[in-house]
Amino acid sequence: MTPVATPGADHSTDPYLPDHGNGGYRVLHYDLDLDYRIVSNRIGGKAVITARASQALSRFSLDLGRFRVADVKVDGRPAKYDHRTGKLRVKPERSIGYGATFKIEIRYAGTPVPISGRWGDIGWDELTDGVLVASQPNGAPSWFPCDDRPDGKATFLVKVTTATPYTVVVTGDLVSRRRGAGTTTWVYERNEPTSPYLMSVQIGRYELVPLASGAAVPQRAAIPPRLRTVFQHDFGRHDQIMATLERLFGPYPFSEYVVVVTDDDLDDPVEAQGMAVFGRNHLDGRRTHERLVAHELAHQWFGNSLTVKDWRHIWLNEGFATYAEWLWSAASGGPSADTLAARWRIWVAGHPATITIANPGVARLFDPLVYKRGALTLHALRGRIGDEPFFALLRSWVAEHRHSTVTTEQFRAHAQRFTTEPLDELFTAWLDRPGLPPLSRTP
Repeated sequence: MTPVATPGADHSTDPYLPDHGNGGYRVLHYDLDLDYRIVSNRIGGKAVITARASQALSRFSLDLGRFRVADVKVDGRPAKYDHRTGKLRVKPERSIGYGATFKIEIRYAGTPVPISGRWGDIGWDELTDGVLVASQPNGAPSWFPCDDRPDGKATFLVKVTTATPYTVVVTGDLVSRRRGAGTTTWVYERNEPTSPYLMSVQIGRYELVPLASGAAVPQRAAIPPRLRTVFQHDFGRHDQIMATLERLFGPYPFSEYVVVVTDDDLDDPVEAQGMAVFGRNHLDGRRTHERLVAHELAHQWFGNSLTVKDWRHIWLNEGFATYAEWLWSAASGGPSADTLAARWRIWVAGHPATITIANPGVARLFDPLVYKRGALTLHALRGRIGDEPFFALLRSWVAEHRHSTVTTEQFRAHAQRFTTEPLDELFTAWLDRPGLPPLSRTP
């Protein structure tokens, strides 16, 4: 077969973010080795990426932010490359055959800066004293070369070397921690397939504390020491939240769960694979933000284990996590899901009916209406088919698509398996049309 370079190989099939993601190959594994200087905010990085060609390749591309690329090799041989406008375009010395597995080695350095766009600055971001990485939806290239698409799930090994007084938390299981002369190298492994945007690095003067003692799922936290008392109160019911969500959704999909609380304020908490990040402003000693604790934990099932194939389907992340807030409220003695659904339907009705949840458009990707109306869709489905089939549906949905990607069409087909009543009209009304349907339960 004659190697070809397909037009558009430096674009993805995601209709919302086609400039992020690439064609012609699938990444299997990332091995990242980062040396980070906190005072100067400088990264020296080496990425070894294992990929498989999905077509014959004479060249290919990766997403990478504003770094200086020092060297690129493909299968150990120097390769020609061009790096501009967020794309690293590589022409290997030898063409790569269809189905072949190949390795890309990239050495790069520079000052990591977030990816700027319609959602503000996304990705690697300096804190007052440390680092936060929040990459949804397109911030991963701010710190490593990647195929930046939600369905580009791969495994990861991440090494971060930085000044010893700082704690480094990376999404994954801690493999080792080696102390050197003034620096410490932290090594984390992520064996579950993970989208690049769900990989995160958190660096700060953190204390590592248990999040839940004696819990079935290991849970820990990295927090500023001065916030320990208020943290223990505000997250004091976390093991109960975990147990509730496991009962409703099935087993927690990762080996542990880590919460990070930064010593800076954050507008919103952020989820990553096996991790959630909160700001100090989310602690107040009154559990005011406990619904967000449930929301971020729910993302481990809906968003992280089950990841949207492309960004059109974001309600499968945010609608489900919002509904988990309502379920935890009911389980913990707060307002019932019926009560909350009725309240939020009134809120949604107060906004112009101009958004379709199954395809909200890139400008409204994170619109609160996607979150609330997505949750209302689930409540309407629950009311139509009944509690027992509804929760059986959710557990089956999670189990069958564990660590893979999902679409709205798949969910609609999956739900139909749990009832003899046709659901097309319900889903069309709630997901495909902007008008707001009534909420009613079938007797």
